Amino acid sequence: MSTRVAGLPTPCLLVERNKLQANIDRMNDRANELGVALRPHVKTHKSVEIAAMIGADTITVSTLQEAEYFAAAGYTDILYAVSIVPAKMDQVLALNARDVNLQVLLDMPQTAREVAQAAAEKGEVIEVWIEVDVDGHRAGLEPDDSQLVEIGRFLQQAPFTRLAGVLTHAGESYECRTPQELEQHAEQERRLCVHAAHNLRRQDIHSTRVSVGSTPTALSARALEGVSELRAGVYVFFDLFQAGLGVCTVEDIALSVLTTVISHKQSHRRLIIDAGGLALSKDRGTANQYRDCGYGLVARPGTGEVIPGLQVSAANQEHGMIDLPEGFTFEQFPVGSRLRILPNHACMTAAAHDHYHVINSQGQILARWERCNHW
Repeated sequence: MSTRVAGLPTPCLLVERNKLQANIDRMNDRANELGVALRPHVKTHKSVEIAAMIGADTITVSTLQEAEYFAAAGYTDILYAVSIVPAKMDQVLALNARDVNLQVLLDMPQTAREVAQAAAEKGEVIEVWIEVDVDGHRAGLEPDDSQLVEIGRFLQQAPFTRLAGVLTHAGESYECRTPQELEQHAEQERRLCVHAAHNLRRQDIHSTRVSVGSTPTALSARALEGVSELRAGVYVFFDLFQAGLGVCTVEDIALSVLTTVISHKQSHRRLIIDAGGLALSKDRGTANQYRDCGYGLVARPGTGEVIPGLQVSAANQEHGMIDLPEGFTFEQFPVGSRLRILPNHACMTAAAHDHYHVINSQGQILARWERCNHW
């Protein structure tokens, strides 16, 4: 294996270990400051090595493939934070039969009954979280919805289900534009999810845990009174969207895609690279922020230093295009030369790759780490 990025096949995924460690330490310290347990979301990195760096015993997953992968690595307290459906219960219960506490999430009374029936048929007790909607972003029940109590009471009484608690994800925090808005959204997330738990307790439904989290709100909350655990995922790498929110800097981004210049389009003053929509993703989240980063910012291959004025302006399946502003020449980027692209959305970019090349700050390769993919 090459000892420097210049010898790697492209496109490929790079992660800078020092930045990765700093980002991990920041969130671990944040959870400690707020006095809550950290249940990191592994959906961003999907790597046993990175999970080990975080050091948490409890994790969050977004696919059953992730649950299988991390259970095989010895993790036994796993929260599957996507609404469960009956067709997936056999796989869930099979994992639980292997002494894994794989908890599920739901927000419908009918689903609660189906989960309870499946668990009873297998004779396996399962912990269930109720999803709460705090900002209209996605799934979940509003805190005062009568179905919250209906589901909670049913799960408490059914012989093979245990109510784990209430859970929310403040996804609309990604629409915030100022630190003040993020702080307010973090408090809204906390307040409404804690309120949902109080509504259950007032009905003698013993939900003792409250799970909240997103990277922006986790890093913006002033206090998390009444919260049991914090979930966040993209913070390990950060990305251009998070930088646009103001919760990190571009220099904090630990993930990049190594690419090769494969052609010059002289008539358009454009570089063609071999990292296109598949290698980078076509996420354009920064288009609605104060700085539109195209399909990613361009950085130097060794140090990862951003080259001011350059970004991937267009992306086809296997081709990326970098327009050269005045002041740049094609001679600076000969065919065969390497560049790094910082991603808009680290989760989406990493999903196209099956391993990481771990590097130091000078672009020397330290290790290769595998990651799981698919569902």
